Amino acid sequence: MTSEHEHGHHREHDLPHEHGHGHDNGHGHGSGHSHGHGHPPGEHDAACEVAHGTVAAPSDGRTLIAVFSTPVARYLLKYAADAGYRPVLVEPDADRAKRASEAGFDVYTAIGTVPDAKTDVVVTDHHRDELGVMLRDALATPARWVGIMGSPRVEPPHIEALALLGVAPDEVARVHRPIGLNIGSKSPPEIAISTLAGLIADRNDCPGGFTFD
Repeated sequence: MTSEHEHGHHREHDLPHEHGHGHDNGHGHGSGHSHGHGHPPGEHDAACEVAHGTVAAPSDGRTLIAVFSTPVARYLLKYAADAGYRPVLVEPDADRAKRASEAGFDVYTAIGTVPDAKTDVVVTDHHRDELGVMLRDALATPARWVGIMGSPRVEPPHIEALALLGVAPDEVARVHRPIGLNIGSKSPPEIAISTLAGLIADRNDCPGGFTFD
């Protein structure tokens, strides 16, 4: 997953749903709303019901951990919750953790045993002194995916930070950077959208983009 920016989705529940009119969105809807699912008009398969929002998407127990309380983290967790993730913020600074908790986030001060095999971990600030420790602890968990935001044009700071903590090179190589889909994102909401889209694409083993096979 690549993006040139360091690495927030709107609710559709109250909007008129134009899903499937005049375009192919990967669900097989073509122009004229012919449904294209291989079943008669008026009948919907399970995927179509989910896409139209008439039934909830199946819960698969996925968790997204954003490390460090940043504007990107706040958007990322908000959008992740909408996408079916359990959103968790890890913030080691007590004052920042307290403020985030008061804002309604599920906050932990350390990685600990929070991640499981269905967890994605995104470090949202590579300037923090706790960077190495947070990544080391994330790599020591069963987390499915670990990544850190940062421009590909800048030397990755996590490599030295992890080396100083004695983390083996093959473990350091597990850290994804840069992250997110390359959509030219600049603002915190855009960066969060890019990041979450990249994680969903990776989970679904899809490349992202406008091509549907």
